[in-house]
Amino acid sequence: METVIEMNQLGKTFGKTQALKEVTFKINKGEVVGFIGPNGAGKSTTIRILLGLIQADGGTATIFGQDVWKEAVSIHERVAYVPGDVNLWPQLTGGEVIDLFLSMRGKKVDQERKAELIKRFEFDPTKKCQAYSKGNRQKVALIAAFAADADVYIFDEPTSGLDPLQERVFQDYVKEVKARGASVLLSSHILSEVEQICDRVAIIRQGEIVEEGNLDDLRHLTRTLMTVKTKEAVPTLKDQAWAHRVKEKSGTYTFQLDSDYMNDFLHFITPYSVVKLESAPPKLEDLFMRHYETVGDS
Repeated sequence: METVIEMNQLGKTFGKTQALKEVTFKINKGEVVGFIGPNGAGKSTTIRILLGLIQADGGTATIFGQDVWKEAVSIHERVAYVPGDVNLWPQLTGGEVIDLFLSMRGKKVDQERKAELIKRFEFDPTKKCQAYSKGNRQKVALIAAFAADADVYIFDEPTSGLDPLQERVFQDYVKEVKARGASVLLSSHILSEVEQICDRVAIIRQGEIVEEGNLDDLRHLTRTLMTVKTKEAVPTLKDQAWAHRVKEKSGTYTFQLDSDYMNDFLHFITPYSVVKLESAPPKLEDLFMRHYETVGDS
């Protein structure tokens, strides 16, 4: 499988703060990778290094096999980027800015695709940018990015300010560029969005990658939400090592179960005359919170 983006022991320090600590991961051709973590975890610093905006202190980072710092100009011809807060020229219209962004790529613009994107995102390109809401400023950047026919898309909180319907449009276009072989790095705090469209996820905490893999690989690390109703009280459920956050109401218990201990739970609960038993599959949010439940945003 062809590797498109690769980081190896990437490090970056700002003063006394170590923003990145030997960050290592890669993205293959046609792959969508979610990059998640709270504010201050190192997501934007990593992206700025990949874009050649700042230089890493240690390690290497390449896109298309080219050094992101030394060969940034060449790389940018094939990369589309959307930040989480888009600043535009206030006296230009949205349509003029989209055309300006696309003209910088030096390629012929697919006018039909651009028109389709404007329609799908329900965007008015005739207004001046000073009149746009945050969501509409995001649409300008998203339309320009998806109309660019890039090989790599880097999104840093791209749907900030969009309503749920427009988030769905964004997801549809990510799936479309993936289908034609483009690679996508998606930094997002919307875990349901990451779970919906990403092939793999990398979770960053305090400048370090703490988990990485496809969602199926990571689900065994999460806990399953269990609901069980019994005829007899189960006072010792809360004492079991595999049961977490046990709550009881009217004979119904809810708790988080370490997924590898399902058999232990079933053997334990059977003597108590089970009336109802339900389980909910582990979600990406459960894995994320497992790493951050004791760490606030920084």
